[in-house]
Formats: sequence, structure tokens, C-alpha cells
Amino acid sequence: MACNRPPCPDPLSADLRERGRGALLGLAVGDALGAPAENMRPSEIRRRWGRIEGFVSDNPAGTDDTEYAIFSGLLLARHGSALTAAHVERAWHHWIADLDEGPFRGAGFSERGTLENLRRGLAAPISAQHRHAWSDGLAMRAAPFGVFAAGRPAEAARLVAVDGSVSHDGEGIYGGQAVAAGVAAAMSGAGPAAVIGAALSVVPMDSWTARSLRRAVVAADQGERAIRSAVVIGGYPWTDLAPEAVGLAFGAFAYARGDFRTSVLTAVNMGRDADTTAAVAGALAGAMEGASAIPEEWSTAIGPVRGSCLPEMRGYHVLDIADLLTPDDDTSAETS
Repeated sequence: MACNRPPCPDPLSADLRERGRGALLGLAVGDALGAPAENMRPSEIRRRWGRIEGFVSDNPAGTDDTEYAIFSGLLLARHGSALTAAHVERAWHHWIADLDEGPFRGAGFSERGTLENLRRGLAAPISAQHRHAWSDGLAMRAAPFGVFAAGRPAEAARLVAVDGSVSHDGEGIYGGQAVAAGVAAAMSGAGPAAVIGAALSVVPMDSWTARSLRRAVVAADQGERAIRSAVVIGGYPWTDLAPEAVGLAFGAFAYARGDFRTSVLTAVNMGRDADTTAAVAGALAGAMEGASAIPEEWSTAIGPVRGSCLPEMRGYHVLDIADLLTPDDDTSAETS
């Protein structure tokens, strides 16, 4: 029976909205859960908290991971598939580089290097030529591209590479592409194996990122210790290596078979760059299962971001960004 006006809701659009909200809320939840464990070893986590099973802070909040995801989401909402490196570069200047820096707490090395280059007058892709172009700073903000390009992993990977051209190179770009493509596949209802396959399909097979991701997924059935042993670079002082962080995140997602709670807690309890790995695992699982799969005690703790890293992002909520990137009931997912 046909509906009278207003038009019948489009179930596909409603599903995309639920999954998009799940992806970005999942990112923020994972970020906030993992932040206290950042740069820690599993043994240190156990000594301090036992096993982390929820927020260990009375005032949980996301880090630069969530704020940069909002930054990229706003940029993508404005330009859609027409996004160019010039758009991204102008946004970095307008929202960050040309302002008084302020505290800029929590910013990663890749962001620092990018800002230094932009302030020296360098432009993309030269602005990405710094010592940490391989970091997970693009992977942490890649989920919005998968939300926007739902069901189109190759387009998600293309767009996130445009964003990353200002700040990353090589493995740093590949890490972002793997995450964006995985989220895009999850947004279309793909299961864990297809999500992992989509991530691998957009990066070179012989890249460090692809090898790390494959090793983590193969080890996933054996649990956290095996995943960690498969990808962590022992003795290396920095924990923000994109191939390592992306491998840990996908390993946690594979171990949990996409279950949201298990995905993020597995990532958190493996330590290393725990806010980013849990944010990525949360985005993947949230996109696959939808916002309703996120425990209420976690989702309700996420409010508008505080601007602790990017003052211009203060007051934005990840759910608002998700809604900007997913279609209304009477629009098409192809709208840009």
C-alpha cells in the first residue's frame, strides 16, 4: 500500500544514519576508553587497573583523535567527492595553522610536523615531508570518509588520501586508506571478513600496512597477546606507527568478530597507542553494528568535544558530524 505524504521513510537511509552514527560515536567512545592506557604496556595496564572493562576516568573525554575526525568530517561535509588537497590545506590554515597555537595539547608528531611546514609556507604534498609522515594521525581521522562513501571502499580510500596528502605519506596514507575502506564496507552491512577484505583491497599487498594487517588477522583467534606479538615493533620508542596501530585495531576487530564491546576493550588492553587503536576498532564495529550496539553507559558519556587540542572544534558532537555525512530519508547516499 502506498504511503500518503509525507513520503515513506527510506529504510536504507535510516540504516545508513544508524551505522554512520555508530561509526563516529564508536570512534569517540574508543578514543575516550583508550586514552588513559595510551603508551602503556599490557603489564602496566594490569598493574594499575587489572583489566580495563570501562571508563577508568571520572570525566572521560576524547583526545585529538576525535577532534581531528570532526575536523575532517566538517571538511568532507562541505566539499564531498569534490574535495581537493587545496581545500584541505586551506582548512588546516584557517582552523589551525594561522591561529594562535594556544596549548595544542595532545597533538601527535605528524600534526606538529605538518603545522611547522605549513607555517613555513610549504604546500601539499611537501607539507607532509616530515619525520612522522608514517604515523597513525590519518588513520585516526579516516572513519568519516568511510561514512560518507558508504559501500564504496575505493572512493573512501581516494578521498582520505586527498586529506592525507597535506600531512602524511607512504604508510601513513595506507593506514588511513585501510580504515576508511573498512568503515565504508561496514556501512553497507558487510561482515568482518568482508570489512577486512575491503581494507586490504585498497593498499599495496607488499606494503608494511598490508602485511601488518594480515598478520594481526591471522593471529586474532589466539587472542590479544598473539595479535600484539604479530605486529608490535619491540623496543621502538614511538607507538604511533600507522602499520602497527592499524594492525592492532583490525586484529581486535577480527578477534571480536565485530562485536563492539569486545573490539574496543581488546584494543584498549593491548596498550601502545591505545586511544587510536580503540578509536579505529570502535569505528569499524560501530559502522557494522550501528549506534544501538554501543553500551549506553559509554555512549551517554560522550558529549561535545572540548577543544583541548583543536580549539576551533570545541562544541561539536560526533553525532552531528555523522548526520552531516549520511543522507536524510529523502536524499541519496551519492549526494555530496
